[in-house]
Amino acid sequence: MVLSKPASESDLSVLATSASRYVRDSLPRHKMPENSIPKEAAYQIIHDELLLDFKPKLNLASFVTTLMEPECDKLIMESINKNYVDMDEYPVTTELHNRCVNMIAHLFNAPLGESEDAIGVGTVGSSEAIMLAGLAFKRKWQNKRKAEGKPYDKPNIVTGANVQVCWEKFARYFEVELKEVKVREGYYVMDPVKAVEMVDENTICVAAILGSTYNGEFEDVKLLNDLLLEKNKQTGWDTPIHVDAASGGFIAPFIYPELEWDFRLPLVKSINVSGHKYGLVYAGIGWVIWRTKDDLPDELIFHIKYLGAEQSTFTLNFSKGSSQIIAQYYQLIRLGEEGFKNIMENCHDNAMVLKEGLEKTGRFKILSKDDGVPVVAFSLKNKKGGHDEFEISEMLRRFGWIVPAYPMPADAQHVIVLRVVIRAEFSRTLAERLVHDITNVLHELDKLPPKVTSEGKDVEENGDVEKNGNKRKSDLDTQLEITTYWKNYVVAQKEIKRQKVIAS
Repeated sequence: MVLSKPASESDLSVLATSASRYVRDSLPRHKMPENSIPKEAAYQIIHDELLLDFKPKLNLASFVTTLMEPECDKLIMESINKNYVDMDEYPVTTELHNRCVNMIAHLFNAPLGESEDAIGVGTVGSSEAIMLAGLAFKRKWQNKRKAEGKPYDKPNIVTGANVQVCWEKFARYFEVELKEVKVREGYYVMDPVKAVEMVDENTICVAAILGSTYNGEFEDVKLLNDLLLEKNKQTGWDTPIHVDAASGGFIAPFIYPELEWDFRLPLVKSINVSGHKYGLVYAGIGWVIWRTKDDLPDELIFHIKYLGAEQSTFTLNFSKGSSQIIAQYYQLIRLGEEGFKNIMENCHDNAMVLKEGLEKTGRFKILSKDDGVPVVAFSLKNKKGGHDEFEISEMLRRFGWIVPAYPMPADAQHVIVLRVVIRAEFSRTLAERLVHDITNVLHELDKLPPKVTSEGKDVEENGDVEKNGNKRKSDLDTQLEITTYWKNYVVAQKEIKRQKVIAS
């Protein structure tokens, strides 16, 4: 039936969104609109715009989980309106949080009795967890220095240059000097020997990474512990270790159980891990576990009474959703050690499939390790015609893949890598498909004309133009240079012919 007259405001809800005025009007981008719109229109307009995002499953730049079981999704929606900080109102949610802390602490071999509660807290991610651990180290160091009558105004922390940016944030926000151990070509993680050499009486801790962001490699925490024990013995210091296990904390216990990196090492006082990475929960959950109660200074814990009962809290934020905590508990009891082991082995096996496929092309050098986080980091052996990893990354987007390209950290910045993170939802079929698409991209690049310099010369295949610090040219600049070169060439040839005609 065709409407013969304009719909009144009360009739708008019966119209399809596509037949309403809301699809014709541009939505406000800077100020809240004056009038309301129907819920159907609001949903459809936002839904349609979000279709322009890439598919999370094909975002191989991210370590974050993008798929969970429907039963867990249901639990998340059932608890999405619970504020975790209201512990007195939601005591069962608080209990589930504490169970997660205990399970993870035992997974990391914390020195606990069978029924002893662990010391730890859920966070919104490993960034907050690292901030809390860092604050505990700083306060313990300050208290010790005060008791000894020594200056306590210049704390520092030793890390590798390959740390995630949250460590730089901690150092800057909380006024701690960040002492970085530079990496080098072929060795892209913190060297324990150099790290211990940088430790002094003002060092609040040394941070080791179990799964580097750049190539997934595990740092040698055992060697770091042994070297630091010896230095502490010689100096009388008691410099501790924090392990940033954001990526590797839910991997190593299941497929590398003999690897000593956790509380089995006496100097490891705290560990953080991301539940939303290989803890297999959607974004928004991390954990930090302390070795003992003595490793978390009491003055950092706040006691509040205005939510109905006295509660203890040690977090940077206050309000926080409960759903991710409940989802973490679901994964821990649903999968158990057996399930986690199977998933991590599958991730490792699929990473090897991808690695072997890339090696068969003969074009790539693999910079990741077989043992570590299931990440495949690789770079071109030769940059034919000056075409590089950034172009491969850009061209793969046409197939739907997000594969980042980036320089390695300080003292190895000239090394450009592509990195693929293999998550639980990444199958062997997808790994094989990615190799196929990368091979197609290589064939396309081989057909392109070589990049040229401003002098009209071909870019060196070994990438020296990129190493010397020159700014990378845009596609437009490159095309203009090529056009100018050929234009000058054609004009020169015409002039030669003209001179020959005159001469004859």
